[in-house]
Formats: sequence, C-alpha cells, structure tokens
Amino acid sequence: MTPAVFSLKKYIFDKVSLNLETLSQDSKLNLRIEPSGTYNQESGEYSLVFVFEALQGDDNPDVIVSVRCNSIFLFQKPVSREEFPSMFYANSIAIMFPYIRAFISTVTLQANLVPPILLPTMNLTSLGERLMNNTKFI
Repeated sequence: MTPAVFSLKKYIFDKVSLNLETLSQDSKLNLRIEPSGTYNQESGEYSLVFVFEALQGDDNPDVIVSVRCNSIFLFQKPVSREEFPSMFYANSIAIMFPYIRAFISTVTLQANLVPPILLPTMNLTSLGERLMNNTKFI
C-alpha cells in the first residue's frame, strides 16, 4: 500500500457568526463557499482557509450562518510549486466539508431557536479550481 501524499494535521473554527433572527423556514438558503490557501514549500504545510456562508433573501440577503475554518495539511515530503499535486485542491475541500457540515448542524441545534440547519452532502469538486487560483506558494 502506498502511503498518503498528505494528511490533515489539525483544524480550528476561528470565526463563527449566527444570525437566526431573520431566518425564515419558508425560504431556501443560498450557500457561498470561498476557499483559499497558502503552501509553505520548505515545511510542506498547506494552510486551507474555508469560509462558508448561508444567506437568505434576494435583493439584500441576510447572512444567517458564517463559519471560517482553518486547517493545516502536512505533505509527506515538501514539494515545489511545479510538483504540487493538482488532486490536492478538490480532495482537501472534500476532506474538510464533513467537519464544516457537522459543525453548522451542531451550532444551529444548540441555539435551540429553530430546527438545525442540515446541509446536504454536496459535490464540491468544482471548488478545486477556485482553491488552486486562491493558493499562495511561499
């Protein structure tokens, strides 16, 4: 068996905003996801910042939930920009999304104001290219 090229070292939810005051159970939520990252070519650490927002409303939407998750991935051995595996971008997002999904469900459940927000499983592979474009190499 081939060892993994990278692994999740740690993650933290460092910014969370919950505004259930204007939440309507009759209106659907619009989701916005913005990934960005920084790769340190000497240490082999990749810092992924995953910002998730659930908004409601058409003209001037209210942000119902906003979560920022910082995670650190560690590559088995440091690689250069040219050798960086393109599959990492989509895979790192796919690895982190279940944690974000569970966190949002838990936070909204604990608010005890409305039924919890349960995000569906989603195919986020299209975000891989956005993360690739939003990655800095240092």
